[in-house]
Amino acid sequence: QVQLVESGGGLVQPGGSLRLSCAASGFTFSSYAVSWYRQAPGKDRELVAMLSITTTYADSVKGRFTISRDNAEKMVYLQMNSLKPEDTAVYYCNAKRGFRAPIWGQGTQVTVSS
Repeated sequence: QVQLVESGGGLVQPGGSLRLSCAASGFTFSSYAVSWYRQAPGKDRELVAMLSITTTYADSVKGRFTISRDNAEKMVYLQMNSLKPEDTAVYYCNAKRGFRAPIWGQGTQVTVSS
């Protein structure tokens, strides 16, 4: 079956770091663009980072977050440094190819609080 599974979320203090991981299975991973989205309670889901033919980041995370992928292992990563309370959200992995509907993971909770 087609699947994306996130891991690595948790509770971290402001200024700390986390690395999120996303494991892909059931599809030709290397043919897909990948991205990370996040959604806070009561807010719309927003694009955090995208890795396709180019790499883009939301202005709010530029210089702090880094998206990467390992096609051999079928993994996507999001390195998050200098975390702020406003980064608190459920983070979702996404994979998309052409005009097909995207594949979504179930999400992993990131909480930044002291």
